[in-house]
Order: sequence, then C-alpha cells, then structure tokens
Amino acid sequence: MVRALLGETIDIHGGGGDLVFPHHENEIAQSEAANAKPLAKYWLHNGMVTVNGEKMSKSLGNFTTIRELLNRPLDPMVIRLFVLQAHYRKPLDFTEEAIMSATNGWQTLQQGLRFGEKYEDRLGWQKNQELDSAVIEQFKAAMDDDFNSPGGLAVLFELAKNLRREGNLLTHEGKTDTDREELQRQWQTLVHLAEILGLEAKSEANLEDNQNFDEAEITKLIQQRNAARKVKDYAQSDRLREQLQEKGITLIDHPNGETSIVHSS
Repeated sequence: MVRALLGETIDIHGGGGDLVFPHHENEIAQSEAANAKPLAKYWLHNGMVTVNGEKMSKSLGNFTTIRELLNRPLDPMVIRLFVLQAHYRKPLDFTEEAIMSATNGWQTLQQGLRFGEKYEDRLGWQKNQELDSAVIEQFKAAMDDDFNSPGGLAVLFELAKNLRREGNLLTHEGKTDTDREELQRQWQTLVHLAEILGLEAKSEANLEDNQNFDEAEITKLIQQRNAARKVKDYAQSDRLREQLQEKGITLIDHPNGETSIVHSS
C-alpha cells in the first residue's frame, strides 16, 4: 500500500510507542526485503495517554475523548496547550491538576496575545511586521530538536510573561521603560509563534458580543445541534458547538440528554 500510494520510501512513519515491536519491525523487514530501500526516513512514536498514572481504557472506566473534553466549560486552547506541554514521545498523564495547570498557562498566554489589542493605540504603534529574529531562532532550535514542543512553549511563555509585566506597568504607572518598538516586536513575535502551534486568543471585543447574542438564537442552535447528535451527524454537531463557542458560549451535554449553557469569559 505504501509503495502504491507514496513510493518505496516515505518521509515520516508514525505510531504509538507500543507498536515499535513487533508491528513496525515486521513492517520494516517486509518492506525493505521487497524494495531493498529504507521504508521511512523518520520514525515518530508517541507516548501513551494515561489517566492519573493508569493506562486509559474503557475496561477501567477512565476513557476520555476529545469530544467529551470539549463539552466541558473548557477553552479548546487549554486542551491544545495541555498536549503541547508534554513531549510527543513521553507519556501524557491526564489529571484534573494537569488540566488546571494548562488553564492557568493559557490565561498567561492570552494576556500576552491580547497585549496589542489593549495597548496598540496607546503606544502609537506603526504598521510593522518585524519579528525578533533571536527569539525565532530559539523557537526553531527547540522544535528542530525532535519536535520539542515544551521547549518551544517556554519561548512563548517568556514573551507572554514579559508583555504581561509591561502591561501592568502601563496600567498602574502609565508608562514603561521599554521602547515601544521593542514591545511591538515582542508582541508580533509571540502572535507569530503562537499561530504556528495553533494557539489563538479570542478578541476581548468578540467576547463582549455575548451580551448581544439573542437567547432565542442560542436555543435554536442548541435544538439544531441536538437534532444533529440524534442522527449521529457529529460533524454538524461540532460546527454548531464551535459557532456558539465563538460567542463565548459553551454547551455541556448531560447523561439525561439535557444541555447546559455556560457563558465563558
């Protein structure tokens, strides 16, 4: 199948760490014996997901899906950050403490990402796409080191914490000693790197639109989503949920079939 669709050698072959032996070793033996060429240039084996230190499985009753997590009053960015905080080859332990830590971490990143929205006019920024090349190189070095996402995130957190500190100075003292062009460069670099990892903060202005979101429209969308779930059209169900989340409204599905509404901030 690989040879028919992708050629005799593919760039990347991935899979769980439990598949190294015997599955992938057998694959290598068969493919390389047939083609006399390497099967893959790079092998990526991810660590297993555990829950409170135990292997996730339906038999243990600790099985959690992304869909179930998204049905909680939880920003999807928190889940993305939670996954990125662990190296892909290491086990990923799902605990409430880990989710809380990711939630706090996302709040820090959000404050940094919203720095421009809050202070752009006050600082009199000009149109400028300049990025901090030294910081970009730090990020690249981390990600080039076997996709070291925790190392890459450390670069983002350093930028976000500095911007948060500068924002506090602007708010409480009315000024900062840091050059305004340097602040713009830091903020634009943070936004650029966050986008690479798929981390995006919603505008505070968009969140304020919640107040203008008609309750009748919310009810209508919930009814449409319930109908989609009833016929197992999960793609449509997810689209409707995301439409509501864009307005800061999270839906929580309960076992009895009812749906709660949470207005997030």
